[in-house]
Amino acid sequence: MAEPLFITDLLLAAFAAVSAIPLGLRAARGRPTRWPLIITVLLVTARMAVTALLAAENWQLVTDRVVIGLPAAVLPLVAALAVTSRAVAHRIAAQIAAVGVFVSAYLAWVPQDPAARPLAVAIVLVILAATGVVASALLSRRGDDASPAARLPWLTGLTTLALVAAIAALYVQNQAPASAAGHDHHGIDIATLTGPRQGSPDVTFTLVAAHGKIKLTSGTEIDGLTLNGSSPGPVLRARQGQLVEVTLINTDVTEGVTLHWHGVDVPNAEDGVPGLTQDAVRPGGRHVYRFVPDRSGTFWYHTHRDSTENVARGLFGALLIDPPSGPATGTTHDTTLFTHQWPGGEDQVSALGTADTASTEHVAPRTPVRLRLINSSQDPQRIQITGAEHRVSAIDGNAVHEPGPLPSGGMLLLAAGGRYDVSFPMPATPVIVSLHTDGSATVPTRTLTPGAGGAAITPPTGDGPLFDPTHYGTPDATPGPAAPTRTQKFVLDNGFGFANGGFTWANTVNGASAPAIPTVMVDLGDTVRVRITNRGIIDHPMHLHGHRVRVLSRNGATADGSPWWTDTLNVAPGETYEITFTADNPGVWMDHCHNFEHAAGGMLWHLAYTGVAAPAHPAHDAE
Repeated sequence: MAEPLFITDLLLAAFAAVSAIPLGLRAARGRPTRWPLIITVLLVTARMAVTALLAAENWQLVTDRVVIGLPAAVLPLVAALAVTSRAVAHRIAAQIAAVGVFVSAYLAWVPQDPAARPLAVAIVLVILAATGVVASALLSRRGDDASPAARLPWLTGLTTLALVAAIAALYVQNQAPASAAGHDHHGIDIATLTGPRQGSPDVTFTLVAAHGKIKLTSGTEIDGLTLNGSSPGPVLRARQGQLVEVTLINTDVTEGVTLHWHGVDVPNAEDGVPGLTQDAVRPGGRHVYRFVPDRSGTFWYHTHRDSTENVARGLFGALLIDPPSGPATGTTHDTTLFTHQWPGGEDQVSALGTADTASTEHVAPRTPVRLRLINSSQDPQRIQITGAEHRVSAIDGNAVHEPGPLPSGGMLLLAAGGRYDVSFPMPATPVIVSLHTDGSATVPTRTLTPGAGGAAITPPTGDGPLFDPTHYGTPDATPGPAAPTRTQKFVLDNGFGFANGGFTWANTVNGASAPAIPTVMVDLGDTVRVRITNRGIIDHPMHLHGHRVRVLSRNGATADGSPWWTDTLNVAPGETYEITFTADNPGVWMDHCHNFEHAAGGMLWHLAYTGVAAPAHPAHDAE
């Protein structure tokens, strides 16, 4: 509901600004203002109604509208309505109202930093007061018979200049490398924060990145990038507590390659972020990663160099960490499925791995099934499981305590970069895993059949109930969240701003884009509590490197089931999450939207520990 309301409010703000032009001009020239005033009032009233609907969903979505944006338009309009249209006071109030509507539209279309709200209020008051002073002075110096020069729209010109000045200030703000300003450049070098350098590894892998053709089940060939000749790359499997060594070799990927171990809290130097924790591996080069996973679960790896293009083209794979005792013995059927969007010219090709058509696999009845679902695309994906009651047994590699049964036909919304482990005993009838994609002509499916060679079955139509982790499972012995020693608020927005040096429709964090988003500074041992609100019109899967976070609430509803641990949280339009994490992994870490296009456009910043050195200007090319 929030997304269409946001769009409606933006349109109403724009229309109101247009209607304010004749209102201000006619008031300045002493002409009747009835119709432009009525139209402007109706549009602003409609904005108030939209704001009320948004506030009913989530107060955090409308704070700036109520505190700054709407009052700037509403109060002067009320004053203009309160006096007769022939009075000088009406002409002054109408001009203030016209400027106020412009200011209100600017605040709707250009995201602001909530922390700067007092300054914004002061600036708005100064603008409106100055408008009144100038309008009064002009009216006192000219009568109805004044010269044409005296009747020129001076306030319109001043308003235009103010708008240009505001955009110029926005440009200057978004060119400042705020991230670098927060870093300590004289502390412990990131390069020393490695995994164990001594000792023989328990498991070793070699991954060779190269160009290659990737063939989908439909016959479509992708001009892609492979790891060891395939994509997805080979499944890497190790046990919790083992020393893992991975050697990355780049054959011919010109832009370079790194490996990020998504969801595994590796030491900072092993994190695979080019320009920050390592240099990208160039053609003919190699890099060795060594780390000890401290949790079992489903994880994945992908390049962090030019991720927007190169993950989509194939540089990714699964990383499965078993408990110290090893994988469960017996006849468990363990399947890993990537939901992926392959580049296909103007359109993307949605697939389960490389299967963009229906595929099948045989599973004997009564066999315990474990589906590891990994979203390697940059948009949230909807997965439907039909034919068996099932359970979400893990979220982002974190076990769910006493997961309850979910009905056949239920939907799972998987964040970009997120993972669900789904478990059920294989029934005597087929089970269909369907990837539902908006606008796709086909629905890729994987059918688990109780008999070998079973034919693919037509997937169901229509969406079932959506899985909500907020109240899923039951509490375990995990202590309640500790009192925070640091707090942080992030407001995610869409609006006009500067990103990558250009004026564009931007995805912003607290009104800014990288490199102007300030670094979040923490001390080792801090308990950090964060509130994230999405006031924009696009989903943002937020991913903090090097740490897992615990979700405390969603839209004010306490997460009261199994502790909800995650590393990639999809924040949809209109949602507010309260999360917490412990600062227990020293370094300088990326925090970013896992829609790689959003991150490349500036929706990324850093979490830095006091006393850890970072590059003077951390690279903005990791995405």
